[in-house]
This record gives sequence, C-alpha cells and structure tokens, in this order.
Amino acid sequence: MTAPDKRRRPRRDILITSALPYANGPIHIGHLVEYIQTDIWARFQKLRGHDCWYVCADDAHGTPIMLKARAEGITPEALIARVAEEHKADFADFRIGFDNYHSTHSDENRYCATLIYARNRDKGHITARNIHQAYDPVEQMFLPDRFIKGECPKCGAADQYGDNCEACGASYSPAELKNPKSVVSGAVPEQRESEHLFFRLADFEPMLREWTRGGGLQEQVANKLDEWFEAGLKEWDISRDAPYFGFEIPDHPGKFFYVWLDAPIGYMASFKQLCESERGRAAGLDFDAFWGQDSTAELYHFIGKDIIYFHALFWPAMLHGADFRTPTAVFAHGFLTVDGQKMSKSRGTFIKARTYLDHLNPEYLRYYFAAKLGPGVDDIDLSLDDFQARVNADLVGKVVNIASRTAGFITKRFGGRLGVELPEPGLFHEFAAAGEGIAEAYERREFSRAVREIMALADRANQYIDERAPWVVAKQDGRDAELQGICTQGLNLFRLLIGWLKPILPGTAEAAEQFMQIEPLAWDALSQPLLDHEVAKFKPLMTRVEPKHIEAVLEASKEDLAAAQAQTAGQPAAGQGGDTTSGAGHVARDPIADTIDFDAFAKVDLRIARIARAAPVDGADKLLQLTLDLGGETRNVFAGISKAYDPAKLEGRLTVMVANLAPRKMRFGVSEGMVLAAGPGGKDIFILSPDAGAEPGMKVK
Repeated sequence: MTAPDKRRRPRRDILITSALPYANGPIHIGHLVEYIQTDIWARFQKLRGHDCWYVCADDAHGTPIMLKARAEGITPEALIARVAEEHKADFADFRIGFDNYHSTHSDENRYCATLIYARNRDKGHITARNIHQAYDPVEQMFLPDRFIKGECPKCGAADQYGDNCEACGASYSPAELKNPKSVVSGAVPEQRESEHLFFRLADFEPMLREWTRGGGLQEQVANKLDEWFEAGLKEWDISRDAPYFGFEIPDHPGKFFYVWLDAPIGYMASFKQLCESERGRAAGLDFDAFWGQDSTAELYHFIGKDIIYFHALFWPAMLHGADFRTPTAVFAHGFLTVDGQKMSKSRGTFIKARTYLDHLNPEYLRYYFAAKLGPGVDDIDLSLDDFQARVNADLVGKVVNIASRTAGFITKRFGGRLGVELPEPGLFHEFAAAGEGIAEAYERREFSRAVREIMALADRANQYIDERAPWVVAKQDGRDAELQGICTQGLNLFRLLIGWLKPILPGTAEAAEQFMQIEPLAWDALSQPLLDHEVAKFKPLMTRVEPKHIEAVLEASKEDLAAAQAQTAGQPAAGQGGDTTSGAGHVARDPIADTIDFDAFAKVDLRIARIARAAPVDGADKLLQLTLDLGGETRNVFAGISKAYDPAKLEGRLTVMVANLAPRKMRFGVSEGMVLAAGPGGKDIFILSPDAGAEPGMKVK
C-alpha cells in the first residue's frame, strides 16, 4: 500500500470556539445546533491532519446565577459547579469533542479580563461617568439590562429586553426602553445615579469598518453591521453594581465587570488553561502564537445570530485595544424550530439534551442537523417526521446497509479476509476522487451539500451491490473469487463513505473502524483501498428510528415541564438567561413569566381538594400520581413532588389545585389539573394546606 502524499496541503494552526452556554440551566437541542456545527468543522480539520484545537467554557457570571443560587439556598460557586458537570456530560454524550472545557469563573479568566481592561484603560479607551440607572425599589438592587422589559425605542416592539431588541436587532440602553418594568419584582424601575465605566467603541470605528469588510463575516452579517455604523457606535457600559456575581474591577471597589466583558474572554482563558495543562505542554502549545498580535494561526468563533453585535464589534475592538489579534472569522448561524414552530414546552418540543439522549442515538441528531446546515444565518427546522424518515433511509437503509449486505459473506466464506485486489478499481478511484469536492463542502461549512454528495455515492454503492447480487453468487459453485471481490469492493466503498461521514458520525465511524480492524481513519488515507486484510464479525452499527422513540421524547419533555412547574410554583423565578445569552438557538430567557391582566387571572379556578390516593409513577423519578377529591368529583393529577413526600403521608391531606386547567395527555396517563406547591425544589417542595374548616371543592378566593 502506497503511503498517502501529505505534501499537497500545508499544515494549519487552527483555534475554534463555540459561544459559551450560560451556567444556570440545561443544554437543549436548540443549543446543540451550534455545538454540533462547530464540532463537525473541528473534527473535519483534524481529519485533514491540521493542528486544530476546539475550546469552550461555561458562561458563569451575572445576576441570574446569583438569584438562582439564592433561590436554591446554595452559593453561586456550588450552582455553577453542578451545572458544569451536567453540561460536560451532555456534550460528551453528544460526541462534542472539546479539547478543553473551562469556566469564566476561573483564575485564567480573571487574569485575561483584568489585562484586557487595564490595557484599554491605559490607552484611554475606558471612561467613567455617573449615569441614572434602573433600580428595583422592591428588591433593592440595580437592574441588569436584561432584567428590564418594555417597548423597543426603535421599532416599538413590545416585551423586549433592556439592552437589545429581538425584533429589529437594535441595541440601546435600558433608559431608552419605553414603559419599562422589572422582571424580578414587576415594579416600575426607579432611576438612581451610579458611576459606571464605559468602553469607547467609537475609538475603533476605522479599524472595525475595515475588519468587518475583510472577509471574516458572512455577507448578511456585514450588511447588518453597516446599519449599526450608520447609526453611530455608542460607548459600551462594562461595569455593574453590587450585588453581582463576577469579577470585581481592580481599581473600582464595589464595581464588577459586566458579564459580556469577561464572557468572550473565556475563549482565551480556556485556551490558556489548555496551554498550561500537561497535554498542552506536550503538544508545545503557545498562547501567544494563537492570540498575539503577530499570530499566523487561524481563529474562528461559531455563534448564534442574536449575539453578532457583541462578537463582531465589541470583541474585536477590545482585543485590538489590548494588543491582541482579532478573529480570522466569526460564523453566525440561525435558530432552531421544531415542526415549523418555535420550540414549545407545552407541546414537548422544548427538548433537553438529556431527555433526547434517554431515548435516541445522538448521532441521528448530528446527522439531521448536518443535512440541514449551510454557511448562512438562516433558521433550520427539525421536522420530526422527516427526521425519522431521513435517518432510516440514509444512515440505516443506505450507508450501514452496504456493510451489512457484504460483511457476512467475508466472515462466513473467507475467514474474515478481504480480497487481494478490487474487481473494479476504476469505480473505487472514481469514488475516492469525489473526496476533494466533499472536503471543499466541509471547509465552506456547506454540510448539507457534503451530505447530499455522500448519499448520492451511497446510492451508487448500493446499486453496485444490487447489480452484482452477492447473495446469488454465493449459491453458485466455483464463484468464490468473484464473491470475495464483490464484497471487498462493497466494503471499500463503505469505508470511503464512513470516512467522509466521520466528522458527523464519530461514534459510528469508531465502531466501523473496530469492525474493519483499522487505525482511526484519516482523510488522506481513504484514497488507498483496504486489501488482503482481516475484518471482524459485523455487528449492526445503527437501528431504525421508530415513532415510539420520538413520542417518548415528546412525552418525557412534557413530564420535564410538569415537574418544573411543580418545583417553581409559588417561588420567585431565579432567571433563565437574564443579562447574557449564548445565542445557540431559541432560548427561553425570561426570568419570570410574562404578566397577565386581572381578567385572565380571574379565569383561574383554584379549588381545595383532598388527596384520596397518592402513588409513585413507574418509570418517572419525580412524579406522583394523585387522586384528588373535589367534593363529589375526583381528578387524576401528576405532580413532580416525589422527592419531597412519602405518598402514604399525603393521603387525606388537603391541598389547592388549579381545577380548570385543560387535561393533558402524558406518557403515564392523563393529568386533569395541577397541584400548587412552593419551594426551591428537590426535597423542599411544600403542598399548601388550607386553613382549618376548609372542605373539598371549596373555591379559593
């Protein structure tokens, strides 16, 4: 076998990042659009033999984390440590191959953030002045931008956050918001004076105009930035008042770096930790070689389109002002819809990563997203019917089918030995030649095109096997050499296909490598056929997706919602995202539910009910099944309170329920209402017993 010629392409030094997930909630499939997209591109670069590193971290600072930790009765450090472990487990099981995963609440990030601040300050790019800031008189705290909602001052859209409009993309200050309200208490914010620090973004306008038109941004993104240039670049408030969970600004006691200052610096911090680790030292990683002004390495950020302003204006300006290099490119992607609609908790389409993993192979979703993803910023849709059909037809029916139709004959008739030559070498080389076009599609992030080209070749490989019909040849005497040749040809075509799919399906590719008993596939090695080689007995690499698997995911997602509602009833929300966002898909970021008017509230029928029976629910670790007596009428209700109560001790107890909530079908049966509870969650959930003298069925006023 001739060694592949690796001289054709120069080796590249590449550093890749994804936006940092916020450390106060779980990863869901909307987030995974970004991490899967980034991981595919990083794996492809490594498969091509480049020196490529993929780093990320948890975004661990800000008011929402402070408030959520307070609600749970733990420290912010304990909260972010717990969430970090959950995030890392979800990413690992989805085969997201980070070379390092860190936290913005780290010594490395404190060092880098302080350095970038100090260098910009010393050059005159930081200014201080007193401002009138929104203050919640009930909670007695200054409000972060995203803890204020109102009407956009630019387009008039209602229910927008205090820093930017999700309807028109405008960026503004909370003071400009019309009809503002605190999302923590609902109070109308007061304006109080406080000294803040500002980054003078306009100092960098010439540099930013050149950088944003230098080829590192998608055209749609660059065009959007032109609109912001025309509106004028404003100073950026980079400080926050105590109480705040983050890094205190060294020369301003009681002031903290705004989370959006140290969040992108987390990319640098994570890579710095990697460089200083045993692995980094062994690889000779040099931080300055990737981040210094004279760096020749390539630096790429993958982000959601809702955080372009921060990554394409503030971030390169901060870096340039601190004498660091700017990114080679920033790649923005769109949001995820499910069955053509925004992800919905009530429909069960707001699917957590772990809920998906409990029922489906992660590589199905990796493949489906790849088949949809292109280099632009358009939203992509997860059609559940199409998901099932495409996975079954492409992965099971085409790619894996090639190996399953040929490997058995090699094992049974030839001791697992492939033939010494290919019967049709021209067909193999024609397939191998397609690899460069597929590589070009990967490089340009045209994953959907790469998938189409690979599947077209899979069709041809199956056509070859259909025409040669090894199952017929196997029954005829004297045709063993022909049979071995057909199957050797088929398995070599399979090896090409699975090699090209390896960035998308790393787990399946690894299983295929074990079956073929070969070293990990590399792109250059694929062009050489595998001959006179022993393979192992074939085991199925994938199974079909059945409707029951998808239904189980949807039902389990509804159960997640029911449990969350039970855990949060009666307690103040701690914030779901709050004053920062990772931009990876449609994320529910409201710290509390949207307000309703009195007429809407009056429609809620609260009734006293006696718990006639309480029992655990098989297959659910949070739910209890309650039979509630409303005074002559009984209701079946599922409540997420099993961690807090022994079912036997609930029977006979009075509680309050929402009696006119529409019945909802769950995986375990139909729930005909909702029990009200309060507490931070886990063991501390409290059913609210009414006063003595109450009777089942009595209306609560």
